[in-house]
Formats: sequence, C-alpha cells, structure tokens
Amino acid sequence: MTREEKSVVIEELTAQLADNTNIYLADISGLDAASTSNLRRACFKSNIKLAVVKNTLLEKAMEASEKDFGDLPSTLKGNTSVMYSETGNAPAKVIKEFRKKSEKPLLKGAFIEEAIYIGDDLLDTLVEIKSREELLGEIITLLQSPAKNVISALKSGGGTIAGIVKTLSEREG
Repeated sequence: MTREEKSVVIEELTAQLADNTNIYLADISGLDAASTSNLRRACFKSNIKLAVVKNTLLEKAMEASEKDFGDLPSTLKGNTSVMYSETGNAPAKVIKEFRKKSEKPLLKGAFIEEAIYIGDDLLDTLVEIKSREELLGEIITLLQSPAKNVISALKSGGGTIAGIVKTLSEREG
C-alpha cells in the first residue's frame, strides 16, 4: 500500500468516525468463512456497518478525529473490526447473540455518544444501554401518567372542583 493509498484510507476512516456516534471495536479473527458471512448478515439486518481495518490506520484516523477516544486506541492490537451503528446497543446485541454459537467476536471496546467502554466484560452493560427512542418513550410515559390521573379524576369527580380534589386525594392515600 503506497503512502497516498494509506492517506486516502485514513481520511475515509476519519470521516466515518466523524459521521458515527456509536463505534464498536471487535476481534473476529478465527471465524471461518461461513461464520464471518453469518456475522455480516446479522450486522446488515441490524443496520450495522462492519469493516475490517488495519490498526495503525485506524489509530491515525482516531488521532485526526475531533472526537476524544480516550484509551480506546490502546485496544488496537491483533485483529480489529469496526462496527458502526445508529443505535448504541445494536452491535452489543448482535455480538451477544452471535456468541451463543461461537466464542467470537470479542468486544475490544466501544465509543457510544462520547462515552468509552473498554473490555469484553462490558458486553452485558452495553446490551442494556437504552436507545434514544427507548428513553424518549419512557419519558413520555412518565409525563403522561400525571395527566392521565388528572383526566381520570375529572371524569370520576363529577366535574366539580370538590369532586376532583376528593378523587385525587383518595388516589394519593
């Protein structure tokens, strides 16, 4: 690979790092062709982009990036694959599901919306991370609950202030 080719790859990697808020680094070495194909298929179905990269080029792209990857470059040893996803926990879920049949992929580390996770032992933690949509859904549900109580009290209180206050106070008790 010429210096110019390396420079182009680093620029492309830097752009991908900039465009993605959820980046996983994994080791998929040792997977046979069929397993690798199955992993790629699982990633595709979960809207995850999987790419094998050279550690030195990815490290240079991380250095060139405006993001702070902390100690994540220290995981760039041996075989490294990058998983890009719009959903923070999607790659972790794919890895966990895939590991039911195989020892790999191993999680080296992850960069999830500026938070850094290092080590395969954090896989379950990453699976539990809620997506933005899930968090918004929970917040909306929590906000709707008091409104539903007031509407219910209005209906059961007979429309009078005293009836509404009585119904709401009974619910608190």
